[in-house]
Amino acid sequence: MKQVMRNIAIVCGGDSSEHDVSLRSAQGLYSFFDKERYNVYIVDIKGQDWHVELHDGTTAKIDRNDFSFVEDGKAMLFDYAYITIHGTPGENGILQGYFDLVGIPYSTSGVLVEAMTFDKFVLNQYLRGYGVSVADSLLIRRGYEHLVNDEEVEQRIGMPCFVKPAADGSSFGVSKVKNADQLAPAIRKAMMESDTIMVEQYLEGTEISIGVYKTQEKSVVLPATEVVTQNEFFDYDAKYNGQVQEITPARLSDDITRRVREITSHIYDILHCNGIIRIDYIISKDGRISMLEVNTTPGMTPTSFIPQQVRAAGLEMKDVLTDIVENQF
Repeated sequence: MKQVMRNIAIVCGGDSSEHDVSLRSAQGLYSFFDKERYNVYIVDIKGQDWHVELHDGTTAKIDRNDFSFVEDGKAMLFDYAYITIHGTPGENGILQGYFDLVGIPYSTSGVLVEAMTFDKFVLNQYLRGYGVSVADSLLIRRGYEHLVNDEEVEQRIGMPCFVKPAADGSSFGVSKVKNADQLAPAIRKAMMESDTIMVEQYLEGTEISIGVYKTQEKSVVLPATEVVTQNEFFDYDAKYNGQVQEITPARLSDDITRRVREITSHIYDILHCNGIIRIDYIISKDGRISMLEVNTTPGMTPTSFIPQQVRAAGLEMKDVLTDIVENQF
C-alpha cells in the first residue's frame, strides 16, 4: 500500500526588514526537500496577507482558522510547517503560538525558546547563568534612553562597542561605535528596528558560526564556518552582498573545535531546542569562546552557512530536512 505523502508548508516572508531574504531561504528549502516523499508548498505571510503558491503557478488564500487552503476545489490541510521567517512573527514565538493553537507541528523550538532567543539581551543573561561566556552589555528601552549615559557606556562597556537592536532577527540597525559622539546616532538607528536595544562589549577574535540539530536517534553538530570580512563587522552587506570570505570547516585547532562542538551541543540542550539552529561565536586569542547569538531560523539558500556545513559534513540537505520533519511524527 502506497504511503500517503505529507503536506509540508515552507512558511516564509514575515514583517521584518529581511522579508525578501526569507523568500530566498524558502526557495532554497523547496529545492532541498524530498519531493518524492512530501507535497511541498511555499506559504508567504506578510501582515494579514497569507497565501500559498500552488503547483500550477497561481496562489490561494490561507484560511487562518486552521491554516488550510483550497486547491482544485478541494480543502487542503498541512501536516507540518517548516518556518523560515527571519524576524517577526516567525522567529519570536508568535507564529509558534499560532501553530500550537491549530495543532500543526513545526520546525523550530517552542514559544518560550523562540521569544528568548529573539531577544539577544535576555538570551545572554539566561545563558550566562549556565556558565556560557557572553559579552557584557547594557539594555536601553525606547523612552528611557536617559537612564544610560555616555560615561556609563564608556566605563562599563568600553570603546569600541556595538549598538544593535535587542529584539530583531536581522542585521539592520547595527553600528560599531568607536567614540561617545557616535552613540546617540547609533541608538537612533537601532531604535528604527526595535523598541529595545543593547550596547554590547566589542570582542576581538575569530568569528565562527556553527549549526546543530538533534532528533530522538541522533545528535549532529556540523563543521563550523569561519567568517572573514574586511568590513567593520559581519553586517548586512557582508552577509548578503558577498563582502565576506566564508571558510568551512573553520581554521581552528583540534582543541578549540572540540570545545566549540561541546558548547554548541550544551546550549542546544539548555534551551531544549527543536530543529536546526545556528550559533555564532567569537574566539579570542587566549582561546576564550564567547557566544554572540542563537539563530533559530538560519538562512537556507544554497550558499547559506547551514547548507555549506551540511555539504562539508558529507551529508545531504534532503536527508537532514527529512530527519527534522520525521522526528515529530
